[in-house]
Amino acid sequence: MKISLFQGIILGVFGLAALIGLFVFATYTSTGGNATVGNVVIWGTLPKEGINAALATAAKTEPGLKSVSYVQMDEATLASNLASAIATGASPDLVLASQEDLASLAKFITPTPLATLSARTFASTFAGGAQIFAAPADAGYYGIPLLIDPLALFYNRTILSSSGVAAPPATWEAVTGLVPGVTTLTPARQITRSLIGMGTYSNVHNARGILSALFLQTGVPISTRSGSGVMSANLGESSGGGVPPGQAVLRFYTQFADPSKVSYTWNASLKDSQTAFLAGDLALYLGYASEARYLREANPNLDFDVARLPQPATASVKRAYGLIYALMISRGAKNPSGAYSAAALLTNSAEQSAAASATGLAPAVVGELASAPANDPIAAVAYAEALYARGWLSPAPAETDRVFSGMITDVISGRLTLDAALTLAERSLASLLQP
Repeated sequence: MKISLFQGIILGVFGLAALIGLFVFATYTSTGGNATVGNVVIWGTLPKEGINAALATAAKTEPGLKSVSYVQMDEATLASNLASAIATGASPDLVLASQEDLASLAKFITPTPLATLSARTFASTFAGGAQIFAAPADAGYYGIPLLIDPLALFYNRTILSSSGVAAPPATWEAVTGLVPGVTTLTPARQITRSLIGMGTYSNVHNARGILSALFLQTGVPISTRSGSGVMSANLGESSGGGVPPGQAVLRFYTQFADPSKVSYTWNASLKDSQTAFLAGDLALYLGYASEARYLREANPNLDFDVARLPQPATASVKRAYGLIYALMISRGAKNPSGAYSAAALLTNSAEQSAAASATGLAPAVVGELASAPANDPIAAVAYAEALYARGWLSPAPAETDRVFSGMITDVISGRLTLDAALTLAERSLASLLQP
């Protein structure tokens, strides 16, 4: 009989910590034991169709999950709606969101203490990127990770093969080298076919994630946690005396929108990069693994496949940016012990498989990432990347977009130098991250 990942914890846990003074008395086995969960309401930012399907499948083997319900919420208003719900006594029990919303949600979340979920158990159970949910001052963990949606490289087979390219690029240097052979320009240098959507911001789908990936791959943490809270890192500093990594990232990204360079393949007048990829006008598209289903449905005739996110050629370790989703207990939860039990049950092997299958994301439990579903190339990439996907403690997505968009626009318009644009972005992030 396979032991549940949290069976050892739940069997021995008598309290959800002194912080909430309630007892966790849920005990279960992976074969569908008598889990004491009760009614649990989840608010989340993932599409309801996938989560509801996952819960329905999980409830067949774990009866305790039958009273767990899910409500999809608008990410832009999740924090404000949660604050209002807590104030009026109408709070959900769990909140399902990624690390991109953690900074704005943290004050409304009850961390699971180390007495309930130890650091050793957390580290050995979940993929490395999940450590971002560690609460400061050894207060435990803000949430129990559920799913990971890594950024990947989608490619148009027809365009690449007709351009003499046998395989998708594995490094960013290789991406740059493909531009002359794939991008098509008119005599007036108008772009009629692009290699990749990069260089601008507003019409680059997932620009926030792409820039985050480049910074993280280059060793720029973007933000760091201190004793007083979250701080913006020095985006422009260099520890080795050479070109600061932040400047290298910004120069690399913006080169694709510079008409004076051989890497020119994108500009602000073009349609959104996801739309261009669906129309067959874009060879490479940087999107989250979960987008594969939408792309197939939106254009069944598009001949595309997916590969891992390119890495710097000199990188000694692999890094990808991912949306790491966790189940967090609301401070206003009516059933906090049941909420914890439900979240723990969903880390069981069968439940992780059901959640990944229903949503198109990868499991967060590291043991499940070794066995991607057979004959599913999208899952193979998503599972592999989830092992090394990382995130950063950012302001609310809309605020991060404002800062990143301004930084990119300032550079490609010539208003600011690379160093000045990075300094301004760093100051803006620091202001937004202040407690």
